[in-house]
Amino acid sequence: MKKCLNHLINFLLEIKMKATSIIPFLFFQIVFSNAFGQLTGRQVADRAFKSTVLISTIDSDGQSLAIGSGFVIGSGVIATNFHVIENSNGGFVRFIGSNTKYKIKGIIEKSEKYDLAIISVDQFSAPQLNFGDYSKVGVGDEIYAIGNPNGLEGTFSQGIVSGLRDVSSDELLQITAPISPGSSGGPVMNSNAEIIGIAVASYKSGQNLNFAIPIKYLDELYSKSSKNVKSFFETKKSSYQGSLISSFGETLDSGVEATSFNWSSNQFTGQYTFSIRNKLDRSIKNVLCLVIFYDENKLPIDTEYVNIEDYIAPKLAIRTTRLGRISADIVRDFTHHIELRVVHFKFAD
Repeated sequence: MKKCLNHLINFLLEIKMKATSIIPFLFFQIVFSNAFGQLTGRQVADRAFKSTVLISTIDSDGQSLAIGSGFVIGSGVIATNFHVIENSNGGFVRFIGSNTKYKIKGIIEKSEKYDLAIISVDQFSAPQLNFGDYSKVGVGDEIYAIGNPNGLEGTFSQGIVSGLRDVSSDELLQITAPISPGSSGGPVMNSNAEIIGIAVASYKSGQNLNFAIPIKYLDELYSKSSKNVKSFFETKKSSYQGSLISSFGETLDSGVEATSFNWSSNQFTGQYTFSIRNKLDRSIKNVLCLVIFYDENKLPIDTEYVNIEDYIAPKLAIRTTRLGRISADIVRDFTHHIELRVVHFKFAD
């Protein structure tokens, strides 16, 4: 009996020692995380919802025109996409979870090129969201998209930065968080609850092809604006045709394709060739392709990246030859199916 009691006392002492060492460690982890601005998804959502709005616009006859999203960047100032307020004659904004409507007084600044608009709204009480440093954004970064897709208020989606796409001398931010109609103009935030982009478009024919306008363009637009409120006439679309999103092309996922794979006649070189077809209206270059080799069970057995640096003119194609690995003959023996994916390309200046 005495021996059992001693075991029990030793067990309790061991638990106490572990607890006293774990608690300070957990406290340190929390303090360390907060000190460097890393927030949980719930904390990011809490900050974002307080400053994100649903935007509803009307036409000259007072009929409903469009629904989108926006966010607070100043006192009585909301940022959104230009196409959300395009051709409108008024409207209102409403904060997520609130029934109070704030009248849109006019437009402060717009950029059709970057599909951005800054609007003035009746005075409200809400914190403004902070701009992040876009130069520090990288592929793989965790992000959150907030908006009102299809009128579903306060939708919060998590994802990552999946690409930084070059469009001539500009950039688009590609993300995996879904963007649906109604989400346009909403904030895309990092894990510090800072805005790094403005949700703008999603390509229906592709998977996870969702895009945002980099925050640096909004920062520049707002910094240079006069802050004076202009009439709704400024929401009329001009003859300008070079918007960032239209120049990128809505056929991004299918506009450049890798096709017509063929092995060389010499099995042991592992050589193969395929074509890159440019169906866009602009020349491209530096096409990066992923070649995936599948076995008879449709399971991947190997992958290889192929970079084609050549210029490819609009509506034309080139055929490229690639020398495989030393072990490519083995890969070929087990390969029953090939998949070609265009991972990235650049527009030629």
